[in-house]
Amino acid sequence: MPQLIQIIPLSGIPEIGNGDDLASLICTALRVQGCRVEKGDIFVVAQKIVSKAEGRVVALAEITPSRRAREWAEQWGKDARLIELVFRESRRILRMERGIIVAETKHGFVCANAGVDASNAPEGAAILLPENPDKSARVLRENLNRLFDKHLGVIVSDTFGRAWREGLVNVALGVAGMPALIDYRGQRDANGKLLHATMIATADEIASAAELVMGKSDRIPVVIVRGLNVDRPGGTGQDLVRPAERDLFR
Repeated sequence: MPQLIQIIPLSGIPEIGNGDDLASLICTALRVQGCRVEKGDIFVVAQKIVSKAEGRVVALAEITPSRRAREWAEQWGKDARLIELVFRESRRILRMERGIIVAETKHGFVCANAGVDASNAPEGAAILLPENPDKSARVLRENLNRLFDKHLGVIVSDTFGRAWREGLVNVALGVAGMPALIDYRGQRDANGKLLHATMIATADEIASAAELVMGKSDRIPVVIVRGLNVDRPGGTGQDLVRPAERDLFR
């Protein structure tokens, strides 16, 4: 029988500050909402609240832009301090044109502006990606498992553009307690044909599904995805990063 999958938004998460205990705040919100936790539940958590809890919020007043940042910002009507942060958070810049910067982050992610974002940030500040999203997911999962005494999964998600299609989708930056990829290579399809290239980005698909109820301004930074059979060896967000030698954009 096909699986029945539920996507459950968790409301009542307060504004997050540096040092906040996300697991405890999630537990409190679940109790207020009257939502139970079941074995195998996957908690999809917005990167922004993880970054805020980890102190990855930067006051722009503390940033002195380089000449390169100032020139680019002036040309395209940008804030030079934000551009400087993009440069600092990048392992390398891949493209700079039409006011858009595509960078490879220190994590290996290829994305716009190296993940630096001023939306949903305090006035005069910008939010950076977690230093280690997989570690963030792993620590949060350990804390949730301890609170609920159940096998749970955690995904730290963020919004990325796509090279070949319009529109944005949520993807998994950090993963814990579940596979990030499901590899069908070497298996056979329904017609008996051998599969050579099929790998499903399970964690990305779950992150995108969760975004349907998260929204961008609805203050729903945590979602539970329930009903998926992901009782397989755990993966990481780094499993989803394509090696440079197979990446057409690097």
